[in-house]
Amino acid sequence: MSSLALILHDKGFQVEGSDIEQYTFTQKGLAAAGIKMLPFDEANIHEGLTVIAGNSFTDDHPEIKKARAMGLPVYRYHEFLGKLMEGYTSIGVAGTHGKTSTTGLLSHVLSNIAPTSYLIGDGTGKGTPDARFFVFEADEYRRHFCAYHPDYAILTNVDFDHPDYYKDLDDVRSAFAQFGSQVKKGIFAWGDDESLRELDVETPIYYYGTKDRDDFQAVNIKRTTKGSSFEVKYHDESLGEFEIPLFGEHNVLNSTAVIAVSYFEKVDLDEIRKELLNFSGVKRRFSEHAVGDMVMIDDYAHHPSEIKATLDAARQKYPDKEILAVFQPHTYSRTKALMDGFAASLSKADHVFLTNIFSSAREKSGDVSSKDLAAKLPNGGEIITTDDMSALTAYHDAVVVFMGAGDIQKYEKIYEDQMK
Repeated sequence: MSSLALILHDKGFQVEGSDIEQYTFTQKGLAAAGIKMLPFDEANIHEGLTVIAGNSFTDDHPEIKKARAMGLPVYRYHEFLGKLMEGYTSIGVAGTHGKTSTTGLLSHVLSNIAPTSYLIGDGTGKGTPDARFFVFEADEYRRHFCAYHPDYAILTNVDFDHPDYYKDLDDVRSAFAQFGSQVKKGIFAWGDDESLRELDVETPIYYYGTKDRDDFQAVNIKRTTKGSSFEVKYHDESLGEFEIPLFGEHNVLNSTAVIAVSYFEKVDLDEIRKELLNFSGVKRRFSEHAVGDMVMIDDYAHHPSEIKATLDAARQKYPDKEILAVFQPHTYSRTKALMDGFAASLSKADHVFLTNIFSSAREKSGDVSSKDLAAKLPNGGEIITTDDMSALTAYHDAVVVFMGAGDIQKYEKIYEDQMK
């Protein structure tokens, strides 16, 4: 929602919004743009407004009810975004994981080469006048991405997630098939994902990955403590060497997808090469800084596949240090449904610390706890609280990776203050 507000502000509209009063990292850009942020109050709704409602809120929200009663135009976020992208060469990035990192990378690369508007899931948005491209993150939750009909789509993977909505993996696959059928020109899909290999749509599909069967193949991959380098081949044609200051195999794959869609839009690959080198990442995706003799990493990872990718990246950059994982499980239903996957991924850290489960606006309680997850971990799984982090602060000269989609940053601040 903050990304969309920034785009509309850039396009010359007067923008204001209602939100919770607790600070969240996505409000920083809104404040910098001078966009008015108001506490929830139906008095915020007045004549002359077009109202865009975030998908966290039901139709019973007092402001939404008042807007409808007044006869104001009311859109859901995904409905409005579907209309906004018309008239551009639109590129949607979808997938259970990797959406924000890939959208951020594609936005960075294209916006430094051609006029580009973009909407990224870390709260970043930009509305560029006379844009050629519109790059946006397409979220699969509750099938919201089915409101979009982009020219191109990058599909990073299909995993079972959002168990509060989707019944099983087949249900998730059906949503991706519907979205894929609405893509106009071409789909770029990760070739190792069997669900994507079975995608049955009329839109042409080009697979990217590291295998001979992929249309766009990353080969000669070298991963060091400075980043990664690789060559990309399109069938038998070499597109040359590329280098990224990023870590983890997933970033090689994301970059290959960006190169593939750029190639199809005939963007100069030498320009792509240059811009890939300059990418510094997106908010809350492997964001790191030093705290005393510790390396502290903040990441949004909240699914087993994301945790595995984040810890893989940490191992690549810091092969000689102990890796500590601090994980805040996000929602009871996800923790219960993916318990074994969480245990397998977290076991790739040297030591694991867990906070209590973060509930959501949709789900206040459940019949599972962080202790249940801790019991499955071969490498610990000690529960920490905001009142007692002594087990974690005892470590020195190591890497601590905080992961979660809730309020994990609350724990980070307390940890940082205690270490200082």
